[in-house]
Amino acid sequence: MGKIDTLTENVLAEVLAGVVRRDHIPVDSHFFDDLGANSLVMAHFCARVRKRPDLPSVSMKDVYGNPTIRSLAAALDTAPAAAPAPAPVAPAPQPGSTPRHLLCGLLQFLVFAGYCAIAGIVMGLGYEWISAVDGVLDIYLRSLVFGASVFAGACVVPIAAKWLLVGRWKETEFPVWSLAYVRFWTVKALLHTNPLILFTGSPLYVLYLRALGARIGKGVTILTHTVPVCTDLLTVGAGSVIRKDSFILCYQAHAGRIRTGRVTLGRDVYVGEKSVLDIGTTMGDGSQLGHSSALYGGASVPAGERWHGSPAVRTDVDYVRIPPARVTTLRRVLYGLGGLLPMLIVYVPVGLGGTYLLLTAVPALGTLLDPSSHDLGSAAFYGESLGFSLAAYAAFMVAGFLSVAVLPRLLGRMLRPDTVYPLYGFHYSVQRAIARMSNIKFFKWLFGDSSYIVHYLRSIGYDLSHVEQTGSNFGTEVQHETPHLVTVGSGTMVADGLSVVNADFSGTSFRVSRAKIGAHSFLGNHIAYPSGGRTGENVLLATKVMVPLDGEVRENVGLLGSPAFEIPRSVERDSRFDHYREGDELRRRLALKNRYNLRSMGLFLFVRWLHWFALSVLGFAAFDLYGAEGATGGLVIGASLLVGLLFSTGYYVLVERMITRFRPLKPQLVSIYDPHFWWVERLWKVPDHHLEVFNGTPFKTFVWRLLGVRIGRRVFDDGCYITDRTLSAIGDDCTLAAHTKVQAHSQEDGTFKSDHITIGAGCTLGTGALVHYGVSMGDGAVLAPDSFLMKGEEMPPGTHWGGNPAVAPRHA
Repeated sequence: MGKIDTLTENVLAEVLAGVVRRDHIPVDSHFFDDLGANSLVMAHFCARVRKRPDLPSVSMKDVYGNPTIRSLAAALDTAPAAAPAPAPVAPAPQPGSTPRHLLCGLLQFLVFAGYCAIAGIVMGLGYEWISAVDGVLDIYLRSLVFGASVFAGACVVPIAAKWLLVGRWKETEFPVWSLAYVRFWTVKALLHTNPLILFTGSPLYVLYLRALGARIGKGVTILTHTVPVCTDLLTVGAGSVIRKDSFILCYQAHAGRIRTGRVTLGRDVYVGEKSVLDIGTTMGDGSQLGHSSALYGGASVPAGERWHGSPAVRTDVDYVRIPPARVTTLRRVLYGLGGLLPMLIVYVPVGLGGTYLLLTAVPALGTLLDPSSHDLGSAAFYGESLGFSLAAYAAFMVAGFLSVAVLPRLLGRMLRPDTVYPLYGFHYSVQRAIARMSNIKFFKWLFGDSSYIVHYLRSIGYDLSHVEQTGSNFGTEVQHETPHLVTVGSGTMVADGLSVVNADFSGTSFRVSRAKIGAHSFLGNHIAYPSGGRTGENVLLATKVMVPLDGEVRENVGLLGSPAFEIPRSVERDSRFDHYREGDELRRRLALKNRYNLRSMGLFLFVRWLHWFALSVLGFAAFDLYGAEGATGGLVIGASLLVGLLFSTGYYVLVERMITRFRPLKPQLVSIYDPHFWWVERLWKVPDHHLEVFNGTPFKTFVWRLLGVRIGRRVFDDGCYITDRTLSAIGDDCTLAAHTKVQAHSQEDGTFKSDHITIGAGCTLGTGALVHYGVSMGDGAVLAPDSFLMKGEEMPPGTHWGGNPAVAPRHA
């Protein structure tokens, strides 16, 4: 196997021997094929190497690229020499002020309560005004006036609040929990309530951002729902395209402080899906940033260049793959009006007036909505509320399924694959309607993580070839541009968070085309898979990988990172449960899993209906107590909105803790056909989208504690999602930026793995970063935006890591 030739080889072999618990490591033995190591073992090896002062830093990318002691030592010995002095360790942020933290929470509560009160008064007055007339036409006209007024107010108030509370945003920084932060949070929260967010992809959305102070040129198309907060610091040149799920916030949460900064995009710039642009970044005219990529603070893409990766590097891949089309100003105006007028003339008044007519048409419901009935204490009141909630719940599921499965299929016939259409016309409206209707989350939540998801996806148009049923073919979060042009090969499994990017956009045109995912593959979490992805059969696509659009078709390999590089398709640890995946044993265990999943689905249909029933009682009780007393009665309705949020939070906390029997999770390495995994899948179905309301407030950490997270004091959570609550520990004064994720588990083919995550005091997770299971972050450590901190990594205190996968800077 070869003898040790260098000192580096000797030290590396010694370290690896300690990790894998062997007396001797041949220097030519392959880490994965010969020694049977896996990525978690090698992550521990990298962590030990980094602790040795006589060795340079080693990353997982180094290990995968040089999978023997000899090749790794040679790569390290030929690397550029390190700077003479080590990089200074960043000091941990100073502990925050608990009184200021509590005062901020009180002020935020008062702002939210005031918003609920105003909303309640408006709802009460509107109901009185509409109910004062008879006849369908009169009710429609009053619903039209009231609905249009409310819509206009909901659009104008956030804009006015921004200019009154802030004026023009400037480049600055201020501590979280301060009075300046309260103003910042108020504006940010109001921006997310603006109904114009529904018009992403429309010129109306661009007008909205301009009204907030953004400098946006002509012909810009913005498809992301993530609203930039510090809009005065955003500049977007004419003809640029920003794809969905990209983050251009114009602020950064770091070490307990909010920093605002400019983001400047030139003319005809392209920003791909699931990409992050940090503050201080610029992109020149005609430049491109690929999907699943990131520009770190201060980065600049020169005019005409194409970059991709996290952090982004130069590439020759052209991400604008369709020719332009002719789009006139009149076309944009007509499209904007075509979206706005139906909202004001049809959807809002019919929704208001139609609901009123439907409720009053049923005598029992008319009694429920009569403010003078005072029927709250009677059994009939609750029986009528029960009947209403059952009927509404059933109608929602039937109408929802029809809108998902039938209407998009009819509309899909109007779009021809691989045909270039101009933006803002009939075909563009069809594409946007298909994307909205076919991505309803309820049914994916219901059927996901079970055998029944494949039948649902087929019903909405997916081509799943010959399905090899695994019981976990897809998770609960799958999205697409059109479901009718998605092909997934036989035997392929998808963990969660897959976004099929089967539509291409330029500044003036779009095209839908088929996206094909090869057979017998496995896709990890949070992957954007574009049409033309260069992967074939039997490929492992790791979490947050950037699917390549160039080069040869990859088969029988794994891909990791952004830009992607090859890794082994599988290792010995991932195949230990393969005997469960074939023959009679598979059929027996799959049948058991299907029955368990059916019980989980039934349980949560009941749990969600019970939630609907409770909210129905709360709403009807508010009208019963309203008493037609104008503004005073409206406060009762406003209070019911606040109580509804508190009830929803406490209800689902209780449901989750009851499923766990109030016990913490334990690290696991089991097959997906093990009953423990089925139980975890049940736990994942507990709804938690209401947690987004608490982002950026002290109440978020309080709710995390109720759910079992071991979380410290004064933690700033601007939108983090923690999947496995009781396996996660977060220290005092941490900063968790928007759209970060702490995920203490992984599913790879037929194996489920979970382990603890420890994030020390004063740590920072940048926007869009993901922390995987088995990770330890020392006090004051900083993870850059869009980074992927892989399983088993250990970040020393005060260090700054970044990238996908995240690595420590090798040199000062």
